[in-house]
Amino acid sequence: MKVDVLVAEIGSTTTVVNAFDNINTSNPKFVGQGQAPTSVLEGDVRIGLNGAIKNLAKNLGEDRIEYEEMLATSSAAGGLKMTVHGLVYDMTARAAKEAALGAGAIIHKVTAGRLRKTDIKNIKEIQPNIILIAGGVDYGERDTALYNAELIANMNLNIPIIYAGNIENREEMKLIFENSNSKLYIVDNVYPKIDKLNIEPTRKVIQDAFEDHIIHAPGMEHVRDVVNGPIISTPGAVMESTKLLYEELGDLIVLDVGGATTDLHSVTVGSEKINRILISPEPLAKRTVEGDLGVYVNMKNIVDLIGKDNLAKELDVDIDYLIENHLPIPKTDIQIKFVERLTKEAVLKAIERHAGRIRNLYGTGGKTAIAEGKDLTEIKYIIGTGGALTRLPNRIEIMKEISKSNPTKTLLFPTEEAKILVDNDYIMASLGVLSKKYPQAALILIKKSLGIQE
Repeated sequence: MKVDVLVAEIGSTTTVVNAFDNINTSNPKFVGQGQAPTSVLEGDVRIGLNGAIKNLAKNLGEDRIEYEEMLATSSAAGGLKMTVHGLVYDMTARAAKEAALGAGAIIHKVTAGRLRKTDIKNIKEIQPNIILIAGGVDYGERDTALYNAELIANMNLNIPIIYAGNIENREEMKLIFENSNSKLYIVDNVYPKIDKLNIEPTRKVIQDAFEDHIIHAPGMEHVRDVVNGPIISTPGAVMESTKLLYEELGDLIVLDVGGATTDLHSVTVGSEKINRILISPEPLAKRTVEGDLGVYVNMKNIVDLIGKDNLAKELDVDIDYLIENHLPIPKTDIQIKFVERLTKEAVLKAIERHAGRIRNLYGTGGKTAIAEGKDLTEIKYIIGTGGALTRLPNRIEIMKEISKSNPTKTLLFPTEEAKILVDNDYIMASLGVLSKKYPQAALILIKKSLGIQE
């Protein structure tokens, strides 16, 4: 059997392959899915990829699968580890962090101001794949970014360095890194003016640098032998799908509750009312990663948030036994109920951390309301992807809880008017990378998976 495109999702433990056909027609098709254990640790990613393709053939009742193109997303080889270094945390450091997260990076350290010896020590311990240097609005403060760049250049890390700060520093940045082992990428300032964010150019370069990095990572060196199209990070691919859907549907959020983390992607301008009282700018497209909220690897963190006694009462079960016998994929009714409760807590906590809030300030002129953070009140669609929110029986009810969990109305949460949609085929990440070459096909396929095709 021959298909147009295979998209491989090379995860840290599992490699999934999704097959798509009729890609250049008005009716592209999702053909099927195969999976196998990821083989990066065995020294060759191709073993897992070939295993997933064989599993796909078996699932489709075919002897073998041939394909025109293979694209890929990856969170293997440790994902995309980054450190981010800016001038003032609430301004350039935060803007740089938003850009990095939106591109699918895992942020291991953010600093503001001049780097200290302890920061340099931490960076060496983290061994990031990419370092992002920012700082200073255009034609503003220059010295901090240059000082930090000198220290980073002297570390000889042999990794990509991205500079996204004051444009006056560009020529000096080139001189600083001209004899280092690091490839320097210079992009537009992430914070060019006070109260203005410009993170999309940095996002794009991070994705380019990721593709460059991933093909040299241990176990991934031969990935280009089989993948002949784009390779982007898996969370970055979900963001690409989210932005593509925003153009079609309007303001939306996408939730991905996984075994280790909960990711939340939002694309919304917010309401005029909140924008008038917002104290600092927010990006149009925002991603947050809750590294402590996972329903398998980090299950105990969520149990602690809910409370073991509360869980035991709610589920009427021996909670210690349930915890000790917790599986990656629940099988019994009580295991499913347990994972649903964990998922609900992860969803509500992730929304609470992602969303902004209204605060009252009291001064000589009386009480003044201000808003800080991301305004989600105009969200039209709440979309679930990932294993938990595409496969659990009560996934829709879990997402409906979001609008009910804001009794004081001080949190800038989606309202009850927001519609719930599910990525039924569990292909949003694959379609994000597909959209790089075939945006129209990707949009049709996403809408089919969400059950909203015309």
